[in-house]
Amino acid sequence: QVQLVESGGGLVQPGGSLMLSCVVSGSFFSINDMAWFRQAPGKERELVAGIPSGGSTNYADSVKDRFTISRDNAKNTVYLQMNSLKPEDTAVYYCTVTIVVLSRRYDYWGQGTQVTVSS
Repeated sequence: QVQLVESGGGLVQPGGSLMLSCVVSGSFFSINDMAWFRQAPGKERELVAGIPSGGSTNYADSVKDRFTISRDNAKNTVYLQMNSLKPEDTAVYYCTVTIVVLSRRYDYWGQGTQVTVSS
C-alpha cells in the first residue's frame, strides 16, 4: 500500500508564496513520475507541473515562471514552490505519483490540500 500526504496549503494574499509538500510512504522500490494537479470549483482537474524520475520538468502555461516543482528521492517527497500567486490559482492541489512494478504502472493520489488566494 502506498500513501501520499500533502501539506502546506492555506490562505495567502495575491502576490504571496506557498510551498506544498507531498510525502510518499509505503512499500515500493522507487518512484517514477511525480506531479501536482489542481481542481478549482466547477472546473476539471488539470496538470500543474510534473517531474519524471530522470527527465525534465514540465509546467502548465498558466504557472510557468511562477511555480517550481522539485523532488527529494531520498525523502520520497515532491515539492511545489508557488510564487506570485493569483486568485485564479485558488484550487485543491493534489499530488500524484507513478510507481512501476514488473512493467505495470500504478498511479496513486493524495487527499488534496486547499490553496486559497484572496485579499
